[in-house]
Amino acid sequence: MMKYPKEYLDEIKTRLKVSNVVSKYVQLKKRGKEFVGLSPFKNEKTPSFTVNDDKGFFHCFSTSEHGNIFDFLMKTQNLKFGEAVKTLALQAGMRPYTFSKADEEREKAWKEYTGIYSEYVNFFHKELINNSDCKNSLDYLKNRKLSLETIKSFKLGYVKKDLNLFYDLEKKFGKKSVKECGIFYFDEKKNNYVDRFRDRIIFPINSISGLPIAIGGRIMQKNSFFAKYINSPETQFFKKGNNLYNIDRARKLSNKINQIFLVEGYMDVISLNNRGIENCVANLGTALTERQVAILNQFFNEIVICFDGDESGYKAAVRAAENSIKELKPEKQISFLFLPDNEDPDTFISKNGKDKFLNYYETNKILIHEFLFDNLKKQSNSSPTSLAILEKKLRFISNTIKDQYIKKYVLDFFLGKIFELTPNLSKGKQFTIKHVASLSATKQIYNETISITKEQLQEFSIFYLIINNFNFFKKNVSTLNDLKFITDDGEKVFSELLKLLNSEDEINSNMLPIDSDMLNKINKFASVKHISKNIQRDENKLEEIFNEMKKDLKNLFIEKRISQLESKFSENMDENTFNEIKELKKLQNNN
Repeated sequence: MMKYPKEYLDEIKTRLKVSNVVSKYVQLKKRGKEFVGLSPFKNEKTPSFTVNDDKGFFHCFSTSEHGNIFDFLMKTQNLKFGEAVKTLALQAGMRPYTFSKADEEREKAWKEYTGIYSEYVNFFHKELINNSDCKNSLDYLKNRKLSLETIKSFKLGYVKKDLNLFYDLEKKFGKKSVKECGIFYFDEKKNNYVDRFRDRIIFPINSISGLPIAIGGRIMQKNSFFAKYINSPETQFFKKGNNLYNIDRARKLSNKINQIFLVEGYMDVISLNNRGIENCVANLGTALTERQVAILNQFFNEIVICFDGDESGYKAAVRAAENSIKELKPEKQISFLFLPDNEDPDTFISKNGKDKFLNYYETNKILIHEFLFDNLKKQSNSSPTSLAILEKKLRFISNTIKDQYIKKYVLDFFLGKIFELTPNLSKGKQFTIKHVASLSATKQIYNETISITKEQLQEFSIFYLIINNFNFFKKNVSTLNDLKFITDDGEKVFSELLKLLNSEDEINSNMLPIDSDMLNKINKFASVKHISKNIQRDENKLEEIFNEMKKDLKNLFIEKRISQLESKFSENMDENTFNEIKELKKLQNNN
């Protein structure tokens, strides 16, 4: 029987909390350090099923069933062990293990890779602590108010100029493996392998399971023309966008702490830890990626992005917001915390301490959708053109969100804010602006919209525009000729509306050929309702919005048709089907 490598299985278990896996099948409630729920193994009214994330197991007191995440899937979903491993590997964002020669070679290379990094990190950590020649570097860290305990905990090190471990490591691991790890590079002038991190304090970057996979280095030489901070180059085992500094330590806190602070630098993380805030990680010198957000979502309910309080920190925050909002999910929250000008987490907490930092967080954090709106609003004014551009940008942002219910909520929030910005909105009338609840209170919305598809939402908005602007569309009925609806209900409603618009009779609201249930859905879910009241007297604006929505519906129609044809083509490679797909994709690109 083929056996999975222990390291592979351990990595899956490290990346996935037992409660997250189990909660897909069993409704769990937090009770102290554990989660409880009704047993999936028998019918019961009193919960006897428990999940313990700290210990990594589930236990059913009524049936004595017990085990880890693999056992749970095997016992509840009737899967074989290999099937359970594949399912959970995909959930953890890992490649399936196929027992091929390539997999075996990769596993061997992984052991050598982490072995090289472990020896390198351990050697230079000992040098920093014990070698008097490294006193200046150790003093530098102590002057940054780091305790010796913190320095040891993070295994910080110092690479002396005159030390080169390449040939020692080569003897043990082989030249090819040492070259590929990225710690050394070949200097053609010296005709020798050179340590990339010489004269630098080094910060070990660990995998989520705690094995060193890369290094960050800070130059000690003053007024150097070298970069202040550098990282290991990317390798097959290290991708900056797939990793986070300190994730291996921070994830262990997720059973008792709901939020994680995401900061920019190694010293920010270490200084926060040094002052008692251990739930923090740093991205690795790149823009925040969807993968990094997905990793944090596995463990924490709230991500707090806290970048430097300067212009570059703000720009980085905008990029982070645009990337991370895509991964926003029900019961998950992403917030931003902007520190005072020219402060970063390291300097702020060093001056003010843990309590003031946490108080500042509680009173100054801003939710991601609010931050994005405020940022774009700064670039706009109250003119119709500017508001139209603002709306377009906000629609684009909300459309990037993967979760359909969060997408609808965020779009409603954005459009409601635009509605508030219209200066003549309340002239002569009393309007009540609907209060938008926080993301944590959106479960009701999800339940209400559970059966509503994105195609329906788009169709509802078009119907809303037509119904509330009959006179305009009666005069311009030709603008509706090339409309194609995706759902059967949409086709029926549109057909009836066309008949009414083409008739010579006077039209009033009592004549609408739409049943009350459909009409309620249109009025409730049409996102365009937030702005339509402001444009009823502006036919140019009305036409512009309608054309934009028509274009969106057409794109959805094409997208769905391509998906149908690709599915058909995978079963029967017909030339006509292929040509139709090709033409539709051309149309899609031009649309």
